[in-house]
Amino acid sequence: MEQVNIYMEKAGELATTYGLRFVGAIVALILGLWIISIIVRSIRKVLDRGKMDESLKPFLTSLISWTLKILLFISVLGMMGIQMTSFIAIIGAAGLAIGMALSGTLQNFAGGVMILLFKPFKVGDFISAQGFSGSVKSIQIFNTILNTPDKQTIIIPNGGLATGSVTNFSTEPQRRVDWTFGIGYGDDVDKAKKVLMKLINEDERILKDPEPFIAVAELGDSSVNLTTRVWVNGADYWGVFFDMNEKVYKTFAKEGLNIPYPQMDVHVSQG
Repeated sequence: MEQVNIYMEKAGELATTYGLRFVGAIVALILGLWIISIIVRSIRKVLDRGKMDESLKPFLTSLISWTLKILLFISVLGMMGIQMTSFIAIIGAAGLAIGMALSGTLQNFAGGVMILLFKPFKVGDFISAQGFSGSVKSIQIFNTILNTPDKQTIIIPNGGLATGSVTNFSTEPQRRVDWTFGIGYGDDVDKAKKVLMKLINEDERILKDPEPFIAVAELGDSSVNLTTRVWVNGADYWGVFFDMNEKVYKTFAKEGLNIPYPQMDVHVSQG
């Protein structure tokens, strides 16, 4: 009976000691998470007021938030009496195993860091990559989010973006618009050039410098093909492209210029 009382006393002491530690750790965890949320909101406000690149804001706030949370959890475990030396060794071994299992995720994280450091594109740029095209909505830790012209949301892993080819249409303020217009054999080439130049000069969105370029590019199977190149501001690209196609179709018909289509002459020989 006396032995049982000793065990009961020890159990009570352990419960009191570790119970208080556990309660203290829970309180510290709740307060810590609350303080971290305040810190992250404050940092976000500071970044919003500053002139920092929009691409960096979500990345930095996420990185700071996760770093503070990891430090908080380690501190809470220390308050509960867990030996941190052994715990850190366990975390290291677990981290190695998790890192091997999540190599793709770590690659995406590294890709996000590379994108933010070297800035091949930024929020708001129109890019084409990994078979998709759209405006960059945000650059996150693991993914980049695009908005397509038809209002679809595309999520692309950063690993492929950092190591693959990316076409950034927003780097330069001006873009060149290219067309190939065909006229029939026997049509007046000089007249076709004058008509095209007249249509170009009538469009105020087309820049005068660099000068427009019109030349015979190819004597095709069914048509004489004229290459036409003009320069516009990036925002006017598609408007000029589609409008000129329609104007050329209507104007060539009025001017007696034929827009041929592929055809084949078949000669039947009497045997």
